[in-house]
Amino acid sequence: MSPPVLSTRRLSLHIGGTEVCRDLNLEIQTGQCWGILGPNGAGKTTLLHVLAGLHPADSGEILYGQHPLPDLDARQQALWRGLLFQDGLGGFPGTVFETVLAGRHPHLGRLGWETPQDLGLAQAAMEATGLQGLEQRNVQSLSGGERQRMEIAMLLAQAPRLALLDEPSNHLDPDQQILMLRLLRKHFTDSGRAMVMVLHDINLAMRFCDHLLLLRGNGHHRAGPLTEMATEDNIRWLYQHPVLLLQAEGITCFHFL
Repeated sequence: MSPPVLSTRRLSLHIGGTEVCRDLNLEIQTGQCWGILGPNGAGKTTLLHVLAGLHPADSGEILYGQHPLPDLDARQQALWRGLLFQDGLGGFPGTVFETVLAGRHPHLGRLGWETPQDLGLAQAAMEATGLQGLEQRNVQSLSGGERQRMEIAMLLAQAPRLALLDEPSNHLDPDQQILMLRLLRKHFTDSGRAMVMVLHDINLAMRFCDHLLLLRGNGHHRAGPLTEMATEDNIRWLYQHPVLLLQAEGITCFHFL
């Protein structure tokens, strides 16, 4: 069996006065989609950034495949993982196509010039996210939903082995939420890759994730397959709120009372 795409060993992390996790051991395998759930302020985004190598943990180890994260240089890390930020890229100037094409940067050779294949992959990512026709639009002219789809397209063009997504449904209408999450799941779980996403909507996690990491915000966590984690007891423990698990016509969801 091949090594996990991402694994953590006894990872511990604080942010401010919040203990995000204590001795967290994870193994994220090829083809898996993990959802990170927890109350506001539990440190979900901070943990995602630590997994991406943007911030250090207090203790423990993170491995990409068999490689300790600190042993990989910036280009190698970008080939392993891509990150979708909760608040986007900010005021990055340029056209939509230039921005999506920037996702190919880790794959460029020494000369740093894009090949016809790179251009084709960027265009395909734009078409997959419904952005065809907007190639020459200035990024700053986009709506919130268009910008979110552009950043998803850039991640698709980057094609890392692991996608780390912070609220990927932000700014999207309900139909676009389903379309984009379905697209991301297909791209990163059907092609020898994996994905981890922070979500606030537990029912989106129920629909698209096969594993869950539950962060209580006091150092305690629970992690495992969706079928084991998505129980009334676990969700009550996580949010400290009464909840019902409902099932109808093959659909399972949670209702907060």
